[in-house]
Amino acid sequence: MARVGLVGTGEIAQCLVTGLAGRGHVIFVSNRTRTRADDLANRFPDVQVCENQSVLDEADIVWLTLRGDDARALLPQLTFRPDHRIISAMMGVSHNDLIALCAPASDIAITIPMPFIATGKSPLPVYPPSPALVELFGDSDTVLPVASEAALSAHFAATALASPLFAQLAATAEWLGAVTGDRTKAESYVATLFGGYLASISNDGQNRFAEQLQALSTEGGLNATFLGHMKDHGLLTTLEAGLDRLRPKLGLPSQKT
Repeated sequence: MARVGLVGTGEIAQCLVTGLAGRGHVIFVSNRTRTRADDLANRFPDVQVCENQSVLDEADIVWLTLRGDDARALLPQLTFRPDHRIISAMMGVSHNDLIALCAPASDIAITIPMPFIATGKSPLPVYPPSPALVELFGDSDTVLPVASEAALSAHFAATALASPLFAQLAATAEWLGAVTGDRTKAESYVATLFGGYLASISNDGQNRFAEQLQALSTEGGLNATFLGHMKDHGLLTTLEAGLDRLRPKLGLPSQKT
């Protein structure tokens, strides 16, 4: 099994450690946020807390989970090895930047772990392909190599759908609870309903969303009526415009090609 180090001990680092712990790895976490690092060491016997440089000295696979500005300030102070395999989970630090910051290490990839990587089933788009990522999470999560750094950034944009999606689910549960008088059961129903829909859809990328949408599009039915209302009010167009608004933040072209 691997010797894994994490430089940075924020929320994503905590989730990564939780997902890795108990699987035979030796895990070294930096003491950058001491209380969180100590909590991880207390929870998991295979986790050790180290200074940042000691993390690099002890690990073969190194996760970088810092904020972009913090990474640019800290990483030049650290000594990397040529044989380090680096996986970045940082926004705003390009692959070219990482090559400079982590030299002489050259096996460097960027991915987008979701918080639920702690329990598995997180999609992990990655650029460039990373055997190290497959080694750590290939059996519990879905590793998705992408063709370019721009394609990876577009996946970052897709993650932003989470907030508006949960806002709609919360509003639906609130409406249902107001009608039935039981908000707890209403939220449970909405969560189970749409969790079931998503669980039933294959992740093979073969137009499954379109197929499910077609199955729900009975003319005059509840779904068709509600979807028609949303289209009439431009809500789907607004969603696409919102994704496009993220392009400058992610370094994507301002116009679709």
